[in-house]
Amino acid sequence: MRVLVYGSGQLAQMMYLAAAPLGVIVSAVDVVTETVVNPISKKATGVPLHRAIEESNAITVEFEHVPEHLLLDADKSGKLYPNVASILAGADRVREKALLVKNNIPNCEYLLIDHVDQLDDVVERLGEKVIFKASRDGYDGYGQWRISSASDLVNVRKDFALLDLKKVPVIAEKMMQFDREISLVGARSQDGQIACFSLAENLHHEGQLHVSVAPITQLTEALQKKAKDIFETLATAMDYVGVLAVELFQCGEELYVNEIAPRVHNSGHWTQQGCSTSQFEQHIRAVLNLPLGSTELIGTSAMVNIIGCTAFSRDLIGIPDVHLHWYGKEVRKKRKMGHINVVAKSHASLGKKLKQLIEFLPVEYFPKLESEATRLENEKN
Repeated sequence: MRVLVYGSGQLAQMMYLAAAPLGVIVSAVDVVTETVVNPISKKATGVPLHRAIEESNAITVEFEHVPEHLLLDADKSGKLYPNVASILAGADRVREKALLVKNNIPNCEYLLIDHVDQLDDVVERLGEKVIFKASRDGYDGYGQWRISSASDLVNVRKDFALLDLKKVPVIAEKMMQFDREISLVGARSQDGQIACFSLAENLHHEGQLHVSVAPITQLTEALQKKAKDIFETLATAMDYVGVLAVELFQCGEELYVNEIAPRVHNSGHWTQQGCSTSQFEQHIRAVLNLPLGSTELIGTSAMVNIIGCTAFSRDLIGIPDVHLHWYGKEVRKKRKMGHINVVAKSHASLGKKLKQLIEFLPVEYFPKLESEATRLENEKN
């Protein structure tokens, strides 16, 4: 069996590695050159794209910002999973908000801005603390503006005057006073089978994910069920096939959807060592309509992103149950170079292990790690 992935970054690479033991061959598409490449070496395979589509049993994506003409070409084959509408909902915040509203999914209060004069009503409607998000091509903190008082709108107005807001509108969201950011990664197969992983707790720095911990601390069955109900509603409404990530704000016992990602997701990388089936294998299973794998936990896990740095000691893999995943990229500021998965028996022991890990890392690139390690170390479970 063959799977063709649009996008040739680390997610395609990890799908390739997860698919190999199943006897599934994964190829990737460099969406800039429209060339079929090997997901590991990135070298062209010599297979024309039209033939790769014909020879594939399933076609999928590693990110939602695939050029639309490529998605439509892939869709004609009848083998694209998830479907085009689902991918576009993840790529466009206007479509995403419409999806949430249509399905009565709680989300942040918002306004659609497609003209700079609409900024006049923002503070009155949403309050003084607002985050503005470009409806397309914004991720990892890019394409975002924040205000904490009405006076901050002066600079936002200047920036927006330079944008084509009709072409790419902006979503203005009321900043929520949430307790924490969590996410649920799950999968739905072609025949409607659904399997969700445990909730993960996510720590961000400058708009970028730095650490995920799963399961979340103080996890209750009610909270997991509430998140799963949201996942099932969205996945069923979209007739979704594959792995889907739902990012959530927790406010007390209530959950509000922040974003959806129609693909394998950074906050699910911990599943590689922390679960019976990784999110990458699960995605391959789902798009090929194979039985979904068990999402049973192997332990308590943390995923630590390596961002913009290569200067750390590989000796960190000498710590028991610490695993390095390297992407082979050229270093660049804010670029995800790899990640580290850590597995332990409890949150407290996970905290101790993260303290050990810190000794091998340049702390300036891991600003959330020490405080998170201390928090987990004090957990009683």
